[in-house]
Formats: sequence, C-alpha cells, structure tokens
Amino acid sequence: MNFLELIRQPWPWYIAGPLIGLTVPALLIIGNKPFGISSSLRHACAACVPANISFFKYDWKAESWNLIFVLGIALGGFIATQFLADPNAIVIASDTQQDLAALGITDFSGLMPADLFSVENIFNFKGLIFFVFGGFLVGFGTRYAGGCTSGHAIMGIANLQWPSLVATICFMIGGFVGTLVLLPWLMGLVG
Repeated sequence: MNFLELIRQPWPWYIAGPLIGLTVPALLIIGNKPFGISSSLRHACAACVPANISFFKYDWKAESWNLIFVLGIALGGFIATQFLADPNAIVIASDTQQDLAALGITDFSGLMPADLFSVENIFNFKGLIFFVFGGFLVGFGTRYAGGCTSGHAIMGIANLQWPSLVATICFMIGGFVGTLVLLPWLMGLVG
C-alpha cells in the first residue's frame, strides 16, 4: 500500500484520536498556544469589521496564528475532499439507517445527510430551522460556554480544567437530547 492509498482510508480511532490529542502539547510546546477554533471568528471579525464594539477591541494581530491555523484546517479539508476522498461509501450502522429512515432521512451519500443539508433546503422552512436556528444555538452555546467543543473537550480537559469537563458533559447531554428528542420532533414539524 502506497502513501496515497494509506491516507485515503479511514483511520481507526486508536490512531486518529491520539493524533488529534497530540495537537494540544504540540501547540503548547511550540508556541504556548491554546487549541480552539471558536475564537478565530472573533479574530476575523475584529480584523475585518472594525467597529466601536468593546468585544472586538483588542490586539487581534497577536492571535493571527489562530486564523492561519483555521485557514489550514479549511485548506486541508478542501484537499482531502477534492483529492483524497475515500471512494467507498460512508459506513453507517443499519440500525441507525433504519432510525433515520423513519424520520425521512435516507440519503447518506455525503458526509452530511442531503435530506437535511442540501442547497435546496437553504431557503425553505427546514433550512430556517436547521441552518439559521441551529447555527444560532451553536454560536450562542459556544459563547455562553466560553469556547467550542474542541477547545473544551480536547484542550480544557487535557489541562484538567473543571469548567471544561462540565462544558463537555453539557455538550454531550445536549447532543443526546438533540438527537433523541429534538430531531424527531423537528422532522415531524418540518417533514
């Protein structure tokens, strides 16, 4: 197996997980930088939209490494999807497929179900609920929790921060409630 074939295949959790986890000490050792993605939006807004808002009045240039980091994530995602995509179908457990089919979600051809996240759904009621309201909840939750899931679950817990453990537990509970309670209710509402 050559290198290109190796990186095209899905990696098992016991390889991918530690590699993600090693990002934390690498950032700390290289430049004493914390891992997190949500702060990059604040930096981008402070850089691109100079306004008289106290939240955006700070030295964003000192945090420009974070913008480069996020740009690298976007570029890596583009390269991976365009040139290194796994040719095999995404594997989803049959029980999960049956549960989602009962909700009207049947297209599993991409990384996200096209029944929910497609261009056609952007300007209809379903799009309003899933894109606009869902995006608002993610943004509000990130700001309210003082960081995103990656920042808290990967960086915060690695640094033994009690608020990050609490935030991560709340993220998980929210995910379970969203999947088991809100998704069926919303699909019934917009279906």
